[in-house]
Amino acid sequence: MKDFNPLELILQASLPVQIVMLILLMASIVSWLVIISKQRVLSRASRSADQFEERFWSGSDLTTLFRDIDDSPGQISGMESIFENGFREFARLRKTGSRDSQRMLDGSLRAMRVALNREVDRLEKHLSFLATVGSTSPYVGLFGTVWGIMISFHALASVNQATIAMVAPGISEALIATAMGLAAAIPAVIGFNHFSNKLERLEVRYDTFQDEFTTILERQADH
Repeated sequence: MKDFNPLELILQASLPVQIVMLILLMASIVSWLVIISKQRVLSRASRSADQFEERFWSGSDLTTLFRDIDDSPGQISGMESIFENGFREFARLRKTGSRDSQRMLDGSLRAMRVALNREVDRLEKHLSFLATVGSTSPYVGLFGTVWGIMISFHALASVNQATIAMVAPGISEALIATAMGLAAAIPAVIGFNHFSNKLERLEVRYDTFQDEFTTILERQADH
């Protein structure tokens, strides 16, 4: 029995099938890079939210907290960005001498919504690529398989007696394209679902904080 050598089958495949395999290999590599990067970004965002909530609810003065965040050398993101933008707009409107508490709250809420949407958009970056790879890779692999099988059967037209041994290598080459399509799609689908769930939970936390912070600002506006 001849040893099974996938690399040899790939090298012996027809050019269209090799192109399909190369596309799937590149898609798989980029998918894994996105998965690793997205895991780091979302984990960092979750830890940052935990740390900020602990500090926010510890009873710190809001003005002091705002100044500390505003003076920090690093880039402000996540829940800190929502707080910073909301409090900045609230303080700006109050500094102008506005006595309309609803106007101050509306302005602060708009600023927080902009910051929240910007943050969600940043965290969603490249997730659509995982969805695309997960949904299209099996079909790209199937195309390579169909093409390879078609070439194998077309070669039988020039022989008088066909045997399974004559088409088996060609079919094996073609089926590797399907396997590569699945190998690219499965991690992408799992990663997309996992990160979408984590992002949804983070967005809920941001929304909840925004509502709670608005309530605090409402009490300050009344006074």
